[in-house]
Amino acid sequence: MKTRPDHSEAAGSAVLHGHGVGPGIVIGVACLHEPGDVHAPEHRIPASRVDAEKKRFATAVADASTELETLREKAGDLPAQAGEELGFLLDAYGHMLKGSRLIRGVETRIEHDRINAEAAVRYEISALNDAFQAMDDPYLQQRADDIRDIGNKLIRHLSAAPQKAFQNLPRNAVIVSHELTPADTALLDPETVAGFVTACGGAESHTAIMARSLGLPAVLAVPDIMSSVQRGDTIILDGVTGTVVINPDQDTLASYRIRRAEFLRSCRNLGRLRDLPAVTSDGTTIRLMANIELPGEIDTILSSGAEGIGLFRSEFMYMNRPDWPNEDEQYRALKTVVQRMEGKPVTIRILDAGGDKLTTALGGSMPANPALGLRAVRFLLSSPAVLEAQLAAILRVAVHGPVRILVPMVCTVSEITAVRECLSAVHIRLKKTRIPVPDTLPPLGVMIEVPGAALAADALATASDFFAIGTNDLTQYTLAIDRTDQEVAHLYNPTHPAVLRLIHFTTGAALRAGIPVSVCGEIAGDPRLAALLVGIGIRELSMAAGSLPRVKNRIRHLAYWAAEEHARQVMSEHDPTRIETMIETFG
Repeated sequence: MKTRPDHSEAAGSAVLHGHGVGPGIVIGVACLHEPGDVHAPEHRIPASRVDAEKKRFATAVADASTELETLREKAGDLPAQAGEELGFLLDAYGHMLKGSRLIRGVETRIEHDRINAEAAVRYEISALNDAFQAMDDPYLQQRADDIRDIGNKLIRHLSAAPQKAFQNLPRNAVIVSHELTPADTALLDPETVAGFVTACGGAESHTAIMARSLGLPAVLAVPDIMSSVQRGDTIILDGVTGTVVINPDQDTLASYRIRRAEFLRSCRNLGRLRDLPAVTSDGTTIRLMANIELPGEIDTILSSGAEGIGLFRSEFMYMNRPDWPNEDEQYRALKTVVQRMEGKPVTIRILDAGGDKLTTALGGSMPANPALGLRAVRFLLSSPAVLEAQLAAILRVAVHGPVRILVPMVCTVSEITAVRECLSAVHIRLKKTRIPVPDTLPPLGVMIEVPGAALAADALATASDFFAIGTNDLTQYTLAIDRTDQEVAHLYNPTHPAVLRLIHFTTGAALRAGIPVSVCGEIAGDPRLAALLVGIGIRELSMAAGSLPRVKNRIRHLAYWAAEEHARQVMSEHDPTRIETMIETFG
């Protein structure tokens, strides 16, 4: 969705539109995030510390210069043209570190503004960047990137330890970025970050899913956002309508404050359903579970009334690190969640690396099409040490509470059989070494998210203990639409008749085999679709904790016989537009 900002009469104000992916309204302060930037702390220093701070900065400049000399030596080993290009760049960097405007400007800011060196570097980079961008010469405009690079290098040398992103943010911070990866989103702390808006991304991307899991209002795919907002601007995010308002006038601000209060009041009313069962008006019980991205979501899950965790995405353990977590690290991370659930079941999906969830630890280069490459179960079976470490951690965790193991991206019976054989071998090894594990293996299930798996569900059911239908990827693969690409994300439609037929066939195969089946994709958290899924035969839904009260409210006002008839009518329809109308107008 390409949009143009609608500028109002208020100075610097704008209204933009994108994909709302996290319900809620936030009024906050814009904080620009440039991927790759080092996040510098800022604090005032007394006059007595100015000379010491300037010396600390001088030491960082010297260290950065030494680093450049080392790189210059390595450049000599490169092919001639590459070495020459790198040499030119290093020469430019070297000049910036020798009495340049950058160095003089930082020293002046330390002395006159009485701020620490990291903050002085960041402010000076910003000022120089603006100056270069204002020039007509494209070559000089591109030099702004060099300024930013050398500034980041200086801040790294000033910092005693690597800086964690998104620190030292103001209250009600709204992160504004060209793009946030799932790994970036994993670093967001809902205690300090009120929401985020990006220029890129689809409504069903993994970043959007994480926003919903964290309960953060977010708007994605707003192309003009980076050119329309400045650091410190007042910004309104409406995660329901996908509206972004920058520097609103007083009337707009008052209107959104009222709407935000109404939204919060509605959430409180739904919260009263927490301890009530999800039972239809004619007595059919539906089990409502929660999806989880990060251990920090446990408080939200427990307060939502979830009956357990239907999908625990384990990728958080592999994000923002260059290596693989070992068995003990994974055990400790998973143990915290299982123990805090106090006997409620936890379904742990083993590593789904690939697609839009590539980790640094994977190494190598980006495949031409990561969604169709070596990902998920394919990757794990090709890397037995990684698979065995994760299965061992889960087996050890299983002594602390009921767990299930979910295998992603399975296409064939041989894949789930291979994982089961590995699980049995790890179980035997742990028992021999007297490490506490359950006597029986946890249930091992298949995540149905590939059309081939849905069509082979009868066969997969013979080798599985349960099914979980992942409608996000199932829709993407069925319709050949990349849900992270804003150019085609509007075509992503989980109620397309082809997708619904695959869900229906999978559900039928599970019911015939007598194994549990759930839906854990994003459609499980959409109250509009609750009747359709229940009518198809689904008895377990797993969703972001924030969606659970609304789905429960819908189910409690639903008659099963009506849902069954609704599903029959929808499944007999072949027109996507007509299906959407039927869903919108049902009861």
